[in-house]
Amino acid sequence: MSTLLIQTPEGLYCPAAGVHIDPLRPVARAVITHAHSDHARPGHGAVLATRETLDIMALRLGAGFAGTTQPLAYGEALTLDGIHLRLVPAGHVLGSAQVVIEAPGERAVVSGDYKRQEDPTCAPFELVPCDTFVTEATFGLPVFRHPPIAGELARLLASMALFPERTHLVGAYSLGKAQRLIAELRRCGYDRTIYLHGALEKVTAYYISRGVALGPVAPVGPRGKDLAGELVICPPGDLAGRWARRFADPVTAVASGWMRVRARARQRGVSLPLIVSDHVDWPDLCRTVTETGASTVWVTHGAEEALCHWCETVGRNAQPLHMIGYGEEEADSSPAQD
Repeated sequence: MSTLLIQTPEGLYCPAAGVHIDPLRPVARAVITHAHSDHARPGHGAVLATRETLDIMALRLGAGFAGTTQPLAYGEALTLDGIHLRLVPAGHVLGSAQVVIEAPGERAVVSGDYKRQEDPTCAPFELVPCDTFVTEATFGLPVFRHPPIAGELARLLASMALFPERTHLVGAYSLGKAQRLIAELRRCGYDRTIYLHGALEKVTAYYISRGVALGPVAPVGPRGKDLAGELVICPPGDLAGRWARRFADPVTAVASGWMRVRARARQRGVSLPLIVSDHVDWPDLCRTVTETGASTVWVTHGAEEALCHWCETVGRNAQPLHMIGYGEEEADSSPAQD
């Protein structure tokens, strides 16, 4: 049992330091792991996060999203009432961090959301040995095994070669997933302009301003059928609406770890499901729990019971936290851009 963290109605709390981590309701002092809307909410008195997370929160929530903000670089230590706190990379999206909390003789790590696959758009996951590990379990079932992204994008590029007269629309979350797709497509040799739904423009421009190489991108704007043969990225929820019908006989794709579940792809009418996730899969969840050496594991959301059961079988004390409010990173759709 951790002496550093407790669960409150607002979320995880470190009483000795007086800070909440990714709180679900407004609090006096918050540490935010990353800028997805299920973890980064407005209205806190003071917010501590990486520079990138604070910048993206301002882009998405407005400059006054908190009373005060303080950036903390990866590895930089901060002492709050005798508790040492630092942020290390989580590998989820640009600026995403795990929160490391230490007191004499004890260390707890709150992962936030994380992945261990390589991603050219953000710092790679850093393993931190600890006594208590708080992990997500979005894909916490053995069926979820994410394939290498290059193979999934090869399928997309093959479809574009097979149907050069059709627009390919790819649904991807506007923070992290969309930018990773673009960067990985460049690695695969795709050098043409990639067109962006309006909901993706600000965050993508921010990634570029932070030195992430994404190549030529342009807004879709009022264009439609004149983008025949091109690649367009948009929020997943806009694939089935009026916005998508402007394009030339579009091929629809969704990039998500949930595309491993064929029924989800069928329900959404997706022609080309791409298994691409910014969350850790089952093998890497188990590997990470093992490598941290944590004797206590708390599971914040996802398939909590399955991961807790596995932890118990390998000698870890595990507890599901049943915290309502975490899940899909952000809204699945956006206002139509016509």
